[in-house]
Amino acid sequence: MYKRQKLTEQIFKEVPSGVGRGGWWRLNKDEMRYVLEKGAKYLEELGYTEKGDLESTESYGFLEGADSEAVSQTAKDRGRDQLGTIGAGNHFVEIQRIAEVYDEETARLDQSGQAKKLGLEKNRVCVLIHCGSRGLGHQVASDYIRKAISYLDKNKIELVDRELAYFPYQHPEGQAYLSAMKAAANFAWANRQLIAFEVRKAFRKVLGIDPSEIVQLYDVAHNIVKIETYDNKKLLVHRKGATRAFWQGHSELPQKYQEIGQPTIIPGSMGTASYVLIGQKLAEEISFGSAPHGAGRVMSRAEAKRKIRGAELKKELEEKGISVAAGSMSGLAEEAPSAYKNVTEVVDVVHNLGIAKKLIKLVPVGVIKG
Repeated sequence: MYKRQKLTEQIFKEVPSGVGRGGWWRLNKDEMRYVLEKGAKYLEELGYTEKGDLESTESYGFLEGADSEAVSQTAKDRGRDQLGTIGAGNHFVEIQRIAEVYDEETARLDQSGQAKKLGLEKNRVCVLIHCGSRGLGHQVASDYIRKAISYLDKNKIELVDRELAYFPYQHPEGQAYLSAMKAAANFAWANRQLIAFEVRKAFRKVLGIDPSEIVQLYDVAHNIVKIETYDNKKLLVHRKGATRAFWQGHSELPQKYQEIGQPTIIPGSMGTASYVLIGQKLAEEISFGSAPHGAGRVMSRAEAKRKIRGAELKKELEEKGISVAAGSMSGLAEEAPSAYKNVTEVVDVVHNLGIAKKLIKLVPVGVIKG
C-alpha cells in the first residue's frame, strides 16, 4: 500500500499535469523543429528511449512529410514547454494490474514462438499513458478549421456542422494541413515517449527498477488522418477517438507483431478496467482497420462537475485500493467513471464483431491526473 501510494505520488511529481501546465523542457526554435519533423526519433537521438520503444510505436514514432513551417507560431508557442506533460481532461497516467488474460498463448509468445513475447501474465504491473499533442495539436486543428470555413464560405458550400469544414485533398491549404497534422502527431509521439522516460525514472526512484526492464507494449495514435489502402483504393482514413487495429501480417507492423497482429488499446475511465486486444483481419472489411479509442461519455464535463464531488470520488477510489494523485478535484470529478459508458460492454462488441480479440484486462491501482 505504501509503495503504491509513493509510486503514484512520484509519477505525479515527474510528469507535469494540469490545464496549460508546462514541463521542465522549454524547446528552442531548432528543438521544436526537430520534434515536429522527427517525432520520437528525435527523443531516441537524445537518449530518452529504451531498446525496442520505437519498434513498438505506430509508424515507428514519426510521419514523413511533416513540415514545421505549416504549424503556426501560436501553436508552437502553446507547445513550447508541454513536451513530457499530460495536461487535463480525460488524459492520465495509470498504474495498472493485469486482472485477466484471455489468450495466454498470444500473451506469452516470443518472436520465435517460444515463450514470453509480450510477458503479459496475470498480476503483472503495467502503465497506461493517455495523452496527445497538448495545446499545439489543438491549435493546429483550430487554425486549419478556421481557414477551411473561410474556403467553404467563399465557395458557398454548406455543411450540417461547420466543425466538419474541409479542403479538397489537392488544395494547397489541404496539403498544408496534412503536413501540420503530421507534425502534431510527431509531437504527440515525442510527448508520450518523454512521459515514458519520466515514468521509468519514478519506478527507479521508488522501487529501484532499471528503466530497461520496463518494456513498451505499443504506442498508438487516437486522433489522426492517414492514407491507407482498402479494396485496392487509396483512402484518407480519419481516426477521431479511434485507433488502428491492424491484423497479423500487415505490412506496417513491426516484425515482432507480424505473427500475432497489433496490440489495440481501449482505455476505461479511472476506477474501471482498461483492455488490450489484438487486431484481426476482419477489421479490414468492416472498420477500415480501426477500433474505438475508449468507452465514450454519457455525461458532459459540466454535468459531471455539478453531480459529483471530486474529494468524495477520490475517497471512494482510495477505499477500492486505488491511489490517486490529481492537481484538481473538479478535474477529477469531470472524469468520474459514471460519466462514461461501460467500457467492458464496448470491448465485448469489438471482440464479438471480430475487429479485435481480447487479450488482457487491466484494473487501476494508481491514477495520476491533471
